[in-house]
Amino acid sequence: MDGLAFYAFAYLAAAVLAVIVSQRLGLGSVVGYIAAGVLIGPVLQISGAAGSGYLEQFSEFGIVMMLFLIGLEIDPQMVWRLRAKLVGLGGLQVVLTVGLVTAIGIFLGFAWQQSLLFGFVGALSSTAIVLQTLEEKGLLESDGGRASFAVLLFQDLAVIPMLALIPLIAGGAEGAAAGGHGAAHGAGLLQGLPGWASAILTLAAVGVVVAGGHFLSRPIFRMIALMGLREVFTAAALLVVVAIALLMSAVGLSPALGAFLAGVVLANSEFKHELQNDIEPFKGLLLGLFFMTIGAKIDPAILRDNWLIVLAATLALVVLKAAVLVPLAWIFKVRATAGWLFALGLAQAGEFGFVLLSIGRDRALLSDGTVSVAILVITAGMILTPALFALYDRIAVLIDSRGQTRADADEPEEGTIIIAGVGRFGQIVNRMLLANGHRPVILDYRADVVDDVRKFGVTSFFGDASRPDLLASAGLAKAHLLVVAIDDRDRAAEIVAHARRSNPDIRIIARAYDRLHYYALVEAGADHVVRELFGSSVEVGGLALRALGMHPYEVEKRKTVFTDEDVAGLARLAPLIDREIRAPNNAQYVAGFREISKVIEDAMRGERGAYDDRVRRGWSPPSSGESHVPHKTDS
Repeated sequence: MDGLAFYAFAYLAAAVLAVIVSQRLGLGSVVGYIAAGVLIGPVLQISGAAGSGYLEQFSEFGIVMMLFLIGLEIDPQMVWRLRAKLVGLGGLQVVLTVGLVTAIGIFLGFAWQQSLLFGFVGALSSTAIVLQTLEEKGLLESDGGRASFAVLLFQDLAVIPMLALIPLIAGGAEGAAAGGHGAAHGAGLLQGLPGWASAILTLAAVGVVVAGGHFLSRPIFRMIALMGLREVFTAAALLVVVAIALLMSAVGLSPALGAFLAGVVLANSEFKHELQNDIEPFKGLLLGLFFMTIGAKIDPAILRDNWLIVLAATLALVVLKAAVLVPLAWIFKVRATAGWLFALGLAQAGEFGFVLLSIGRDRALLSDGTVSVAILVITAGMILTPALFALYDRIAVLIDSRGQTRADADEPEEGTIIIAGVGRFGQIVNRMLLANGHRPVILDYRADVVDDVRKFGVTSFFGDASRPDLLASAGLAKAHLLVVAIDDRDRAAEIVAHARRSNPDIRIIARAYDRLHYYALVEAGADHVVRELFGSSVEVGGLALRALGMHPYEVEKRKTVFTDEDVAGLARLAPLIDREIRAPNNAQYVAGFREISKVIEDAMRGERGAYDDRVRRGWSPPSSGESHVPHKTDS
């Protein structure tokens, strides 16, 4: 027991520390898990301990669960909406990359089966790292971000036929790889069968999974839900995944294939979200364990002896994929900065490559040494991803400086009102201004949104509103009002600071994500900062009070007091913010926040002497000398 406890401690400690460091460096959790595996495997020699083989098999359920969840997330309407980019852009990217990598592999002397497997691996990109980075940079809804999402979705779908094809091509490998892993699958029913028989048995197993998911699992889930057995529902969800894995393993197929199909079958069921919530924690832990076992198999000696090959292969793969993606982006009208975001963001290999390489090794397609080098190439590509996004940022600046933000290269006209960002927040502001006779100039980096707004006669232009030259072209120097409605916190503060420097007299209204963002925008020079959820939250609080029986007039008075005191509290807490790290000084900030909360409670109860004077009406019209644009300390 002591030995097992030590190994468990070593695995968990290495995972926690490595992932934290990896995330802080911007490399993502996958690279952290692999680094943890290297630490506990080759360095500490823990991976060779008794029972590690069982641990490796157990960890592979993480991949099975991940495919099950991906299947659950497949929305037919979303797939149909993205069909052009999904099939055209994604399909061509996968086919062309597989073809080129396969041809290069054959040229270098590998068997065609091995080369095709390398092509499968090279065609995939890191869904986890790319989507996380796009979301962090606020680029997921941009043209390049949407195109990247469509291709990543197609790649995830393409993994399924790749998993099904590996056993078929391995059957003709004729021992192309050295190693004895092929015997591990001797228990599979496909052993010794010709290719056509294997294909029929594969289709039969797939049919059982689809039929069972539709006609058997859904009634069981419904019965458990009606009985209110919450913990049994979790057990049943795990049972479905494990049962599918056993079925597919029994016929020598990939359990991940069956899990994905079952997820697709259940994607439109009423239990979709409950299944996702139940499986997600197990998936995360087991998937992390899987990547750790991948890292544990990396021999530092192989990296030392083959570092030049790893570096050359990594750079070659990045260049090759970028060379495929750039012309495809142009053909599908994902151009200028969006095209470079698309090409450089997807230029690395992905985490599914580890799965394919693991299966290829077990099927005797690849030797252990070849797999170790290939794993290092994938890992190096993931580590290189932040640098690729930094390169995109540099290229975007160069393109923007030449004014090539769009194919038609139109530039905005000067306006007295500028709205930066016309998403859910900005479009309401735009509609109110239009309804009152004002004609703002809209800036947004999503070309489709700009086109839609233009259809209604609104002056709108594509581009990154944080670019000084675009703001200048929009008339910043003479504008009376700037509304910053984008949801990227850092870019919003940059826009406010630049606008204040360029036009000291302009009125700036900015959207804040939270209290800390509020302080950053005020410091940058915004006249009026609106916390994006504050007003609607206060409104819901008022509705709650009315539902509890309070008179509507009294509710409006209470809302006014709460808003005034909260805004005043923001100003009082401002000195307690550390400007260097833009975080609260915890002890003092918490004490100050509690004091403000007490003041609000006292005001609500009428314990302040001036309470009646403050709340004798639910609202007050502005005085004749008061500005129409509120002060920066308003909500």
